[in-house]
Amino acid sequence: MIQSEDLPVAPVSEQMPTRVGVLAAARSIAEILPPTPLLPIEIGGIRCHVKAESLQPIGAFKIRGGWWRLANLSSEERARGVVAVSSGNHAQGVAWAARRLGIKATIVMPRNAPQVKLDATRALGAEIVLYERPGEDRDEVAARLVEKSGATLVHAFGDPWVIEGQGSAGIEIASQLSRMPDRILVCCGGGGLAAGLSLACPDSAIHIVEPEGWDMVGQALEAGEIVRVGDSPPSTICDALQPDATKPINLAVLKDRAEPGVTVTDAEIRAAQRFAFSNLNLVVEPGGAAALAAALVGKVPLSEDTVIMVTGGNCDPARFAETLTSD
Repeated sequence: MIQSEDLPVAPVSEQMPTRVGVLAAARSIAEILPPTPLLPIEIGGIRCHVKAESLQPIGAFKIRGGWWRLANLSSEERARGVVAVSSGNHAQGVAWAARRLGIKATIVMPRNAPQVKLDATRALGAEIVLYERPGEDRDEVAARLVEKSGATLVHAFGDPWVIEGQGSAGIEIASQLSRMPDRILVCCGGGGLAAGLSLACPDSAIHIVEPEGWDMVGQALEAGEIVRVGDSPPSTICDALQPDATKPINLAVLKDRAEPGVTVTDAEIRAAQRFAFSNLNLVVEPGGAAALAAALVGKVPLSEDTVIMVTGGNCDPARFAETLTSD
């Protein structure tokens, strides 16, 4: 497994992701996965590009960070297993990597996670521990499991190796374009993908896109400090983009790098799902369509060197059918 001598060796709580780490992650991931397509698309008369991470083996970009984190565990850490917290896509990324590397994986998932994501995670061999959302603190549930088993916590976005792994998508993009994109539109939950892309493509403008009322990364960037979601946040169809707050490591990487964040509505997201299906033949889950939604309604400027991240395609079939047939 590729290891970089330039990667820091400090504990996770102190280590910061680096571009050297992103490049190492990209080399490692290229050995096990083909690049996802970079698809041309025209929006408002402008030809730009969609990075179809929804076509990963688990249906989401999370396979990148899951693989790179687990690949860097020591033999002793692998023997103790891993614990992750996820509504579904990170769960599958960790479970996929764990099965390939022979590591036991336990995933803390909300009871109301989409059934398609629960089923897929179980099918990959992971043990699932359910919690109530809202009502229970998922991080506390995971912490108890880690304390009991000695397993390594694989955080969905606040882990340096996970950030580096997600950034490998940016290395692919630059190779496919034969240049750095001028801007990248990123669906954003906790900021792991956005942080990784900012390291991979340091000359590109990074536009984070979040659901209305759940723009914890955008608010944190504006305030310069962590901002937590309120006591009564609005509902959103984006189950994958609902962290309570970003983490200091993500804020540190994105500070002075990301553009001001934008938000999108459920209606705009559904329209983007229909657009992707009709124009790109892609099945895209709500959280995976947020960046495309922002592009379609003109919330971010576009050019021929703009890349829009379509980050996941794990949809409940019945709900996706309803989206396709609704106005």
